[in-house]
Amino acid sequence: MQAKYLLQLYEMGDRCFSGIDLRGADLRGANFIGVDFSGADFTGADLNHAFLMGSNFSEACLHRANLSFVKFSNGRFNRADLSKANLKGAFLVRASLNFTNLTGANLSHANLRTASLQKANLTGADLGGSNLRGADLRQANLSWGNLRGARLSGAIFHGANLLGINLQEAYINGVDLSLADLNGVNLSAAKLCGSNLAGANLQNAILSAARMDGANLAQTDLTGADLTAASLYRANLSEANLTRTNLDQAYLQDVISVA
Repeated sequence: MQAKYLLQLYEMGDRCFSGIDLRGADLRGANFIGVDFSGADFTGADLNHAFLMGSNFSEACLHRANLSFVKFSNGRFNRADLSKANLKGAFLVRASLNFTNLTGANLSHANLRTASLQKANLTGADLGGSNLRGADLRQANLSWGNLRGARLSGAIFHGANLLGINLQEAYINGVDLSLADLNGVNLSAAKLCGSNLAGANLQNAILSAARMDGANLAQTDLTGADLTAASLYRANLSEANLTRTNLDQAYLQDVISVA
């Protein structure tokens, strides 16, 4: 269907476009509020700055689509294909992206506050500078993703795959990462104050200049980790494995059970 005809139908009151073919369509700045696009094909379509609040794109194909700066609060992308899509600066507050394919997608500086991304595939996705406060990332695949400078306070990571993730300069204050596998992960200059890392695997992790005041690191494996100049004021290190851990210039005042 041509974009012009689609817009006419929308203006006439139609709201159901399930399964429609809009490959390569130019829909820049279009308004589609509360529309059903489930199962539609938007491969390579341009939806830059479109208003899509409350719309349903479940099981739709948006491979390589341009969704930069779209407004999509309260919308649904469940089980959609957004692989290599451009979602830079997108407003996705409270959006549902459960089981969504976001491999290689650009989500830099996107607002995903309180969004649901359960079991989403974000392998290699760019989430640098994004807002993921309160987001639900349970069992999501974030392997080799870039979350540098991302805001993650209150996010849920239970069962998430964090292999090779970049969390440099990220804001992770108060997050529960207990038992998480963060082997070799870059957390340099990250903010982890009050976070729960009990029993986590932080072998060879880079935590230089990280802020970990009041963090729970009980029974955490820090073998070979770099904590150079990290702040661990009142952190709990009881039963932590500090074999070959680099604590040069680390701030350890009032640390609990270092030995």
